[in-house]
Amino acid sequence: MRERDVPQEGNRTLAGHRKAVYAIAEDGKLRLVPSRGWEVEEIVTRQAVEDLEKRATEARARVLSGESSPLEYHMYRARMDVELLSQTTGLWRWRVRRHLKPKAFARLPPALKRRYAEALGISVEALGKAD
Repeated sequence: MRERDVPQEGNRTLAGHRKAVYAIAEDGKLRLVPSRGWEVEEIVTRQAVEDLEKRATEARARVLSGESSPLEYHMYRARMDVELLSQTTGLWRWRVRRHLKPKAFARLPPALKRRYAEALGISVEALGKAD
């Protein structure tokens, strides 16, 4: 994208802030150009957030019915998926998926619960509940 073509439509999800976008300047060099975003980006971002909110609501219902662990609810509430939570905690994906099951989650050692709580930005006590 050329420097003059960087969108400046505005994006409500950026809350009035700007973001840096790489663009080709008139001299042919790559430069960082401030952008206010564009409508398509805003629509896609809102759809993704709505999907994660829906998943969190569904996960909360599964937690309350005993089908899933509170970890699943908090993962979606923090706008993460198994892959991202795995990367953030440094655990294998199969382990994270296993800990989404109530029985496996109940047996987690305190150190591992602290690791999850830290990655999700919540307390260990909050990690055990889906409210």
